[in-house]
Amino acid sequence: MNFEQYKIKKREQALIDWTPREFCLSCRKPKVTCYCHLVHPFHSNPEFVILIHRAEAFRKIATGRMSHRCLTNSSLFVGTDFTEHAEVNAIIADPKVFPVVLYPSKTAVNLTDLSLEERRNVFPSDRRLVIFVIDATWAQAKRMRRLSRNILALAPICFTPPKESAFLIRKQPKKMCYSTIESIHQTIDLLGCGSGEHGNLLEVFDKMVAQQIAFGHRKMQRRGIRPRGAF
Repeated sequence: MNFEQYKIKKREQALIDWTPREFCLSCRKPKVTCYCHLVHPFHSNPEFVILIHRAEAFRKIATGRMSHRCLTNSSLFVGTDFTEHAEVNAIIADPKVFPVVLYPSKTAVNLTDLSLEERRNVFPSDRRLVIFVIDATWAQAKRMRRLSRNILALAPICFTPPKESAFLIRKQPKKMCYSTIESIHQTIDLLGCGSGEHGNLLEVFDKMVAQQIAFGHRKMQRRGIRPRGAF
């Protein structure tokens, strides 16, 4: 057997030995990194509507989808322009709802700058607070808000992050730029509406990040690359 025949035989054997990875249909991750067992769904107050960009919807580490798994009364819609989106418009038009968008614009009400009582008084008590969250890269989110005239018309709210984002596996414009799931957790915290159940958002998120970092380090070691921070 010459070398070329050996290579062909080796490739054929590799195809025979190869078995596809099993994926979880709920979180869309390989079962070895599935986080579903960590999710303890809870009813949140306020409610959240997550608008996820089409490109983000296919990412296995999309934290908007992860947030939706944790929040039993949340809604998740995929798209880029929601101006004519029937379900989104129905939520906004509901007279029992007070809709706002979580977005750090210049006109946004910064919840961090207000006392707990002031934060609660910002929103009418006789209507259900629904917060729209855009799940996308920062450039995509800016474009989605501009295109979606119904979302652009909503009053924006924001917060000042108390610490750096823990989303170490995705490149952010700045260290203080939060992922969707971190932003939702912080918003619930600031509004003082959580009974502690919302801590599960960060439990699931932190575990996923730790898993991805661990798998990344092992992959680098197999290639003979020293992981950052290793001695």
